Amino acid sequence: MEYNDQMKNRIKRIEGQLRGILKMMEENKDCKEVITQLSASRTALDRTIGLIVSSNLVECVRHAEMNGESTEELVKEAVNLLVKSR
Repeated sequence: MEYNDQMKNRIKRIEGQLRGILKMMEENKDCKEVITQLSASRTALDRTIGLIVSSNLVECVRHAEMNGESTEELVKEAVNLLVKSR
């Protein structure tokens, strides 16, 4: 699978968020602020996982359909990846 610039940029933003959280912790910021930022980072990661899984699924389904293969297992595998990520 090829990871496009949009996906890579999402990870870079998350990396920046995590660096910011570490800085907040080093500065002994309020727990609520740190948790809020951690939650935002987790949400961003979850969305990125969803984007990657769905993009990969689309590619795999197209390939399977061109070769006359069943797509049921591909969908199950994608769902399992999403479930495991939580």
